[in-house]
Amino acid sequence: MDFINPLVYGVPCFLGFILLEYTYSHTKDKSRKLYNNKDLMASLVMGIGSVIISPLIKTVIAIVLFVFVYEVFNPIVGGVRINVFGWQSFSYAWYVWLLCQLADDFSYYWFHRQNHNVRILWAAHIVHHSSDNFNLGTAVRNGWFTIFYKPFFYLWIPAIGFPPEMLLVCLGIEALWQFQLHSVYIPKMGIIEKVFNTHTMHQVHHAQNIEYMDKNHGGFLNIFDKMFGTWKELDENIDIKYGVTHPPNSYNPLVILTHEYKDIWNDMKKSSNWRHKFMYVFGPPGWSHDGSTLTIKQMQQKYKDQLSLNKIEAKTSSV
Repeated sequence: MDFINPLVYGVPCFLGFILLEYTYSHTKDKSRKLYNNKDLMASLVMGIGSVIISPLIKTVIAIVLFVFVYEVFNPIVGGVRINVFGWQSFSYAWYVWLLCQLADDFSYYWFHRQNHNVRILWAAHIVHHSSDNFNLGTAVRNGWFTIFYKPFFYLWIPAIGFPPEMLLVCLGIEALWQFQLHSVYIPKMGIIEKVFNTHTMHQVHHAQNIEYMDKNHGGFLNIFDKMFGTWKELDENIDIKYGVTHPPNSYNPLVILTHEYKDIWNDMKKSSNWRHKFMYVFGPPGWSHDGSTLTIKQMQQKYKDQLSLNKIEAKTSSV
């Protein structure tokens, strides 16, 4: 059975919607200053690079790896594929597609969350967060190195019996959904937000406000964020500041792609202790052996402590 990756049609649509949003923001919504031309050009260059590089790498890593795992764990026995765990490998029934998409979203959640929790992975993912603008142009601002490790988060799916081509289509659908989330023009969506990851939720994810950091890692569903304690609703009383606390301060795509790796190397040289060096690479972003920088959890705890102290002082002063 032949399948066409949805992204084949998605890429020209991406460019069309970016142009539409760009035009609208410059003619009808000038006060918002949604786009910065230099920033947009940097995002487009990185997006074009992803379109060129990803298919080459995916052929070697993703497709070959998924097929290899599928073949090993789902050998043909008597003309039928039987999973090593004892059940028949999955068909192309409609409900199997839904289950595969759910499995894909579960894997995406943990892939995305670990991109924020492990610094060497964050070095690749920070590219997507490095712009202080939130728009459809930012949606294509993707790092070029995540493809080297992303497939490993999904290997369990073909291993339990889902056809590799089915998984690849689901990955494409996920990418399409993720693209359209990067818009400020879609308001809260009521009951839809009970289940799905929406535009306002993704605005939270791209914010550098302390209370919003490392929240809403989901793909098209928000159930896993709610299950694992990383969900946060948008508070319309808070002014969102997009981007990262340590930006690359450059519109040069190569600087944007590599600046965090350079910072990791510089941090490793701060200590001769090998455990410290290991933590600077594989620990959470912001970890430091001397407390000179803080992780997101440490920053958020400090923020909560300060709020509690302010409340106590307010009660004391009112007595």
